[in-house]
Amino acid sequence: MAIAFGRFDDTFSLGSLKAYIAEFISTLLFVFAGVGSCIAYDKLTVGAALDPAGLVGVAICHGFALFVAVAVGANISGGHVNPAVTFGLALGGQITILTGLFYIIAQLVGSIVACFLLKLVTGGLTVPIHSVAAGVGAIDGIVMEIVITFALVYTVYATAADPKKGSLGTIAPMAIGFIVGANILAAGPFSGGSMNPARSFGPAVASGDFHDNWIYWVGPLVGGGLAGLIYGNVFMSSDHAPLNNDF
Repeated sequence: MAIAFGRFDDTFSLGSLKAYIAEFISTLLFVFAGVGSCIAYDKLTVGAALDPAGLVGVAICHGFALFVAVAVGANISGGHVNPAVTFGLALGGQITILTGLFYIIAQLVGSIVACFLLKLVTGGLTVPIHSVAAGVGAIDGIVMEIVITFALVYTVYATAADPKKGSLGTIAPMAIGFIVGANILAAGPFSGGSMNPARSFGPAVASGDFHDNWIYWVGPLVGGGLAGLIYGNVFMSSDHAPLNNDF
C-alpha cells in the first residue's frame, strides 16, 4: 500500500472538516470517561495505590468508552480516536499524511478539553498522568507500549481497515475496545497501558506535569507504525485503493 501525502482541497473539504470534528468529539468522550474513571478511583480510595479491583474497573471503563467512541465516529471519520492509530493507518496507505495530521490535532485538542472539563466539574481534583511504575525503566516502558499499541492497531486493521473483513467489520468497535481493556490489564501496572499519545498528552497539559510523557509518544507511534506497515503491506492486497477519511 502506497503512502499518500494528500491534496489540500481534499484536506479542507466539508467532509474532511466534519471528520476532524468527529475525531475531536470521539476523543473528548473517550478521554473524559477514561481519565474520569482514574480520578473517581483516586477520590474513592483517597489516593491509595491502584489495587487489582481498581485496575479492572479502569480497564473496563476505557474499553467501554473506546467502544462507544469508535462506534459514534466510524461513519464520519473512521473513529480513530488515537494518533497512533491514525499514524499506523497513514503508513499503511489508508489515510493521507496531510489529513492524518489534522486528525491528530483534533484528537489532541479533544483530549486537552476533556481533561480541563474534568478539572472543572470535579472541583479541581488532580488529573492523573501516565508514567512508568517504580522499578520499570523508560526503555521497558517504551517496549511495553510498542507491543500493546501494535496489538491495538493490528486489531484495527484486521477488523476495520481490511477490505476483506466482511461481516467482521460490524464488531470492530467492540474488538478494539476489548483489546484496549485487555492491554490495560496487562500493561497498566508497568507502563500505564496508554497506547494513545492523546490519552497521555491531555492529562499532562491539564496537570502541567510532562514527566515521562515522551514515552507515550515514542512507544505508541512506533508500535502503531509497525502494525500499519506490516498489515498494510503484507496482508492487504494492493488492488484496493486507499481510503481518505476513514477505514
